[in-house]
Amino acid sequence: MVKSNTPFSRHLETTYRIMREQGILLVTQSPEGKPNAMTIGWGLIGIIWGKPIFVVLVRPSRYTYGLLEKSMEFTVNVQTPEMRRVAEFCGTHSGRDTDKFKALGLTPGKSAFVQPPIIDECAIHYECQVVHRNDVSPDELARQILTGCYAQDDIHRIYYGEILRTCIDPGKIQLLEK
Repeated sequence: MVKSNTPFSRHLETTYRIMREQGILLVTQSPEGKPNAMTIGWGLIGIIWGKPIFVVLVRPSRYTYGLLEKSMEFTVNVQTPEMRRVAEFCGTHSGRDTDKFKALGLTPGKSAFVQPPIIDECAIHYECQVVHRNDVSPDELARQILTGCYAQDDIHRIYYGEILRTCIDPGKIQLLEK
């Protein structure tokens, strides 16, 4: 299916709802061109520095972290409800050990502005280039967040990705916005 460009803000409510309910898929790519998908449940979309930005958080222990550090590009893909098991699988298996695209039969689609692919089976896609990154500062966190989210000291790095393109699959977007 041909993807249609859309304003980044057009499907924010849907993106946030799916991220909250089942997670969405962050895709990076190895220097050799192998894509990897990771489920994310934390993220923000907004305007920073006059640019549309998708903020994602990735722990250094994750395979995605090393790929993102090398490429400084990513896509975020919002799956349809019947893809719930894809989000579960990508959130419980590491790309170090498993080719998730192959294991799940996912189709890497060509991105227009970044190297990491989109996931063709998904409904909404954000192509992002990192414009800033910084680490969460444990000393600045509220105690309950620090103890609740960082008991093992695997502190997130925050990536600010400028949204270069947002596109949708017109046939699949209807499945999300009922």
